[in-house]
Amino acid sequence: MIGGALQIAGLLLGGIGMIGTFAVTGMPQWRVSAFIENNIIVFETIWEGLWMHCIRQANIRMQCKAYDSVLALSADLQASRGLMCAGSVLSFLAFVVAIIGMKCMRCVPSSWQAKGYIVLTAGILFILSGVVALIPVCWVANSIISDFYNPMVNVAQKRELGEALYLGWVSVFCLTAAGAVFCCFCHCREETRSYTCSSPTLYPAHSQHRKTESSYSKSQYV
Repeated sequence: MIGGALQIAGLLLGGIGMIGTFAVTGMPQWRVSAFIENNIIVFETIWEGLWMHCIRQANIRMQCKAYDSVLALSADLQASRGLMCAGSVLSFLAFVVAIIGMKCMRCVPSSWQAKGYIVLTAGILFILSGVVALIPVCWVANSIISDFYNPMVNVAQKRELGEALYLGWVSVFCLTAAGAVFCCFCHCREETRSYTCSSPTLYPAHSQHRKTESSYSKSQYV
């Protein structure tokens, strides 16, 4: 009962993390324009994402345009594209493997070991996808903060942390927590199985009685 609840909790966390990773990959709010010093044009907001940049004017309309070339992006955004795509694929694979592990919950006893390997694989994939998604989010955040406090950077080019970065950290936490839950479930299940297998073997009473009779009969013939 507890194992089933752990699997359901891990699957829910993994699903939230997977959806969040997909959303972060497509959101344009990675870099948001900062209104500081002489940059007081508050009726225009600039968003910069991995695939496009958007300009929103006074909550009236928003225009988005895809980047003309990948080479026009900064190094952190170029690397973030590949890492976030890899993290999305890994999170999807982990979610599928976790569902397969849950469907094998009521298999015959001979498949328990295979089920444990499936659950462990799902946990490792979840943790790996969280690590892969954490790298670009922290990289872009560090670049934004460094440029913000750099006096050599023009004020109009300074940006702030966008909503996509905060959602990315939440998604990474959910993916890592899901991986930890599945790995913990597999570890606890292996300990329970080893404890069950180490119980002493009980022989039937009639077999012991037969051994006693055979030894008695041999003593009579001698």
